[in-house]
Formats: sequence, C-alpha cells, structure tokens
Amino acid sequence: MIRRIINKVFGRNKSRLADSGAKILARSAHGIRPDQIDDCALKVCETLAGAHYKAYLVGGAVRDLLLGNTPKDFDVATDATPDEVRRLFRRSRIIGRRFQIVHVMCGRVTIEVTTFRSNGQKETEDEDERPTDEHGRLLTDNVFGNMADDAARRDFTINALYYDPLREEVHDYFDGVADCKKRVLRMIGDPETRYREDPVRMLRAARFAAKLDFKIDEATRKPVSTLAPLLANIPRARIFDEALKLLMSGHALRGVHQLRAEGLHHGMLPLLDTILDDPTGERFITAALRTTDLRIAQDKPASPAFLFGALLWPQVLQRWHALEAAGEKPQPALFLAMDDVLDAQRVQLSIPRRYDGMMKEIWALQPRFEQRGGQRPYRLLEHPRFRAAYDFLLLRAESGEVDAELGDWWTRFQDVDDDARTAMLLADTAPRPRRKRKRKKPGEATAGGEQPA
Repeated sequence: MIRRIINKVFGRNKSRLADSGAKILARSAHGIRPDQIDDCALKVCETLAGAHYKAYLVGGAVRDLLLGNTPKDFDVATDATPDEVRRLFRRSRIIGRRFQIVHVMCGRVTIEVTTFRSNGQKETEDEDERPTDEHGRLLTDNVFGNMADDAARRDFTINALYYDPLREEVHDYFDGVADCKKRVLRMIGDPETRYREDPVRMLRAARFAAKLDFKIDEATRKPVSTLAPLLANIPRARIFDEALKLLMSGHALRGVHQLRAEGLHHGMLPLLDTILDDPTGERFITAALRTTDLRIAQDKPASPAFLFGALLWPQVLQRWHALEAAGEKPQPALFLAMDDVLDAQRVQLSIPRRYDGMMKEIWALQPRFEQRGGQRPYRLLEHPRFRAAYDFLLLRAESGEVDAELGDWWTRFQDVDDDARTAMLLADTAPRPRRKRKRKKPGEATAGGEQPA
C-alpha cells in the first residue's frame, strides 16, 4: 500500500535530479521490477526504511538487472551504521576488521549490507594529504560518508547505481545507465589517479569487459600499459582472489585473452605467454577454459583446483620432460616437476595449498591411463579422483598432447559391460618390479634344507 502511494507521487516523472546531484530514473526509464529482486533483499530494504534509514540495492545487482541478466547476489547500501543494522536484524552478524559490514541471513540467502563510505577525503581537507604510498595507492579507505560519497569512491560508472525498491527508482550519479545501454566501461574520475589508488582496478576492468562483453572506454584504457607494473605491489593473495573471480566468471576464455590484450597477465598469470605461444598449450588451455565456462553456464559445479591444475599443466609437462632428459626416472621426475612448478607459482599467484592435493592427484593419474592391461584399468576406475583425471585426459586428447584414441578407449571402457571390458584389455606391457634375491649367509640352509659344502 505504502509502495503504491509513493509510486503515484514519484512515478509520473521519467527522471528527476536529486539534491545530491544524482539523476533519478523512474521505473518507466529503467524497467526494473520488484519481482526480479530477491525477497530477502526486499525485506532488508523495507526494514531499514521502516526504521527511517536509507536503503538501496547497489552495484552489480542493479547493473545486471539493467542488462537483463539475473544477479548472482544482492548487496544493500545504507546510511545506518553497522551496529544500527545489527540491532534491526536478529539473524545478522558484523564481519570485517578494516571496514565493518553486516551479513543478514534469510534462510540460505545472505545479504551484504554496507554503510555508505567516503573515499577518504574526510580525513583531511587537502586532497594531496590523503594517506597514500609512494605510488599513489590509498592506505586507508574506511570512512563513513553519504550516498554521493559512496558513489564517487566506486570504480566504474556502471557499478555506481542505486535502486530504491520502495519507490522503484534508480539513482544514477555518473550516467551509468547510459553506459550500460552503450555497453561501455568507464572509470569514475581520473583513470590514472584511480588506478594508482588501487591497481587491482586494472584487473577488474579486464574482468568486467570480458564478463559483460563491454568495450573499455579509451580514456579508461590508456594508462593501463604504463601502470600495469604497479600490480607487483599488491599482495599475492589479493591477486589470486581476482584471478579466481575472472576464471570462475563463466567467461574465463574471453577474460584470459582480455588480460593478455591489455598486458595485465604479467601481474596475474605470467604463465600465459608460455602457454598461448605454444600451439598445443594454447589448444589445451582453450579447451579447459571453454569447458569451465560451459559448466558454469549450465549451472554445474566447477572446481578451481581443476582449472588451476589445467593452467599449470603445460609447465609441469615441460619440467617433467626436462627432468627425464636429465636422467631422472619417469615417476620421480613427475613428482619433482609438480613440486617445482607449485613452489614457483605460489610466489607469483599465491595459490592456496588446499588445492595442491587435488591438482597433484589429477596430474599423477595421467600416466596410469596409458596402462590398459591386467587389473590396472579396473583399479584406476575405483580411484576417488578418476572422474576429474579422466576429464583432464580428454582435454589433453582434444589439444593433441596425447592420441585421441586413448581418450576414446577410456570413454568406452566406462560404458561397456564386464565381458566387453575384458575384451578391450590390451597386452600388459607395463614392467613388473624385479624381486630382489636374498643373499644367503655362510652356513645358511638352502631351500632344500641342505647345508652348503
């Protein structure tokens, strides 16, 4: 009832200008409907508004709704402090130390509620005295502000949009709605300054351009080639988080090529030069990324460990062959290669160790697919990682690294009955371990019980 009254008052105008300088668009101008919004997010906004606080859906959810996409999650921005938000919702908790936010839970859904933040300028009247390092990176960004402040500190115009579900209005401070329609990614403020404040914004630009199929505004793109080395100053764990978002976005293949086109892969995935310049490596990574994108599009689970295992496999393969050429036996060479590559890559990307086990198991099982005689294929089928290792084998076959016949054989072997499996077995040519003959000590009895002469 309240919503209908508000809509009657404000819904007649296509757009109007707020006191804060934002352009306010009515539903007729933006087309977002309340039934497109998660019930929990609506409840959070209504509860905050009922307590006389401002409450808006913000950022990616508004952008995705404007683009006709289904948001992955819904975030709420408000002028209530974290403690005030916490008091309004029984099932909520405050998280974060550097900047507190509130998680409000409704069943399995969690809504992230943030207090309007400023860009740090309130700490000092002189912008030149804002706390930055020698490269211009902001050292603090934890000051509460109003909605205009909050919009100004966001990175791109398409992410600085606020939707009021009660009035069904979009507050647009930097023409983000127009940029959505033009499919242009544009930085808020001076791009060089904003990149210096937080170099990860360069990676975000590549990720959003790939994910949304947007063109990066020329002024936004121009400083990237010069400032890309600043990524070396960013903690490796944060770079990994951004890499994971890109690779699990559902547009990983396009994202990886976007990274390389912008020259940003050196700061995130320097191994791309080695992989993409080799025809087999390029085919392998392309197949792995395309498969991951397809699984995400079909709402199937995708494993980060599998994907990072695919990205690192060309290096493992190269190192494995080098160790074998130096005289190391095949199996020890493979395990040494795994450790060498993981140790080297952890310095660059800080891949969490919790992924090591799955990656190593997938890699270690690859030589066992060559063994198609005796009981070995049956034992491999029973391995807990068989399915992931088999999918990995198919990628190797698709790229031409191994014969396609090997992948076809294992595909058939899984599907046929026991008699057909027995008929498929090849001659067991795998070398059997030699048994050491026990040396007899002087005076020891022989097998026949006789004493030696």
